[in-house]
Amino acid sequence: MAKDYYNILGVPRGATKEEIKRAYKKLAKQYHPDINKEASSSEKFKEINEAASVLGDDKKREQFDRFGTTAEGFGGGTGGFDFTDAFGGMDLNDLFEQFFGGSFGGRRRRGPTRGRDLVMEVDITLEDAYRGVDKNVVLPRLEQCEKCKGTGSSGGARDTCNTCHGSGMMRAVRRTPFGMMQTQTTCRTCGGTGSVLKDPCENCDGEGLVRKSRKITVSIPAGITDEHQLRLAGEGEAGDRGGPAGDLYVRVRVEADERFTREGDDLIMELPISFAQAALGDTIDIETFDEKLKLKIPAEVQTGTMLRVRGKGMPDMHGGHGDLHVRVVVETPTKMSRKERELLAEFARERGEKLQDEDG
Repeated sequence: MAKDYYNILGVPRGATKEEIKRAYKKLAKQYHPDINKEASSSEKFKEINEAASVLGDDKKREQFDRFGTTAEGFGGGTGGFDFTDAFGGMDLNDLFEQFFGGSFGGRRRRGPTRGRDLVMEVDITLEDAYRGVDKNVVLPRLEQCEKCKGTGSSGGARDTCNTCHGSGMMRAVRRTPFGMMQTQTTCRTCGGTGSVLKDPCENCDGEGLVRKSRKITVSIPAGITDEHQLRLAGEGEAGDRGGPAGDLYVRVRVEADERFTREGDDLIMELPISFAQAALGDTIDIETFDEKLKLKIPAEVQTGTMLRVRGKGMPDMHGGHGDLHVRVVVETPTKMSRKERELLAEFARERGEKLQDEDG
């Protein structure tokens, strides 16, 4: 069955040459095998080129319109249809550069690039989070070579690459069933930079970067929360070819505390008291992270009661303090003497409470 070239390009039979070019340009970008990795894209791309080569040539198009085929067949090349002109004067590499930020079959010339960001974790205590603390950490990272100042060359000089003549790219023109096609690849000699080191630095082997372990002080603010991330600008790895350094992100992990539980900016603690203190009330000294407080226990307090001390919780990173909440836990007396048991039994009788075994 004869192919319908108009249908392949998605244009009407009366389409102008300009409409055919636009349709070809759109479909070529969509189905080019270097972009579209589907198995059928290569065959579809050939079909598109075949249709464009016929409809782009006035003589072949006239013959196709009259007889539904061309006498010369597709093997005769692209005829009068100029593929470069169809892309507005750009070859395929220019097209890829414009739409995809890189070269067809290769890559752009390398310039200064930003260094990698680094991430590390630091463990601190809840008291550290309360007060704020400076932590010294050892960070392995790539740094600029001090000997060559990051140039990679002992003398700082570079020569133009003789292979690519400074372009960083190697161009090749080859004949295909669709005509002459130009491709570009990254120059293997210079790696796309366009230049080669005149005198490679021995300290960094011409890389311009060396791996070192650097001691860094991380200032952790008071009130910081668990899993909070701090950003230290410029403390990541050094950039390549004079590019800026990356950043260091420090994730803070706050360890659990034996005395206090944290809820937001509030602190919660348990306070064991005796039966007598719970019944009669008392004033008890309690310690926070930075001071001693006198806490008044009201008479007849029940276990589980929460007493609040305003402003004695965690500091907020943006100002202010949370509260301290004290949970009262009434302890049952143990190892009582006979006299103590008798007094408690008398106390129970006075309150009308009948014990099952007063002699127990």
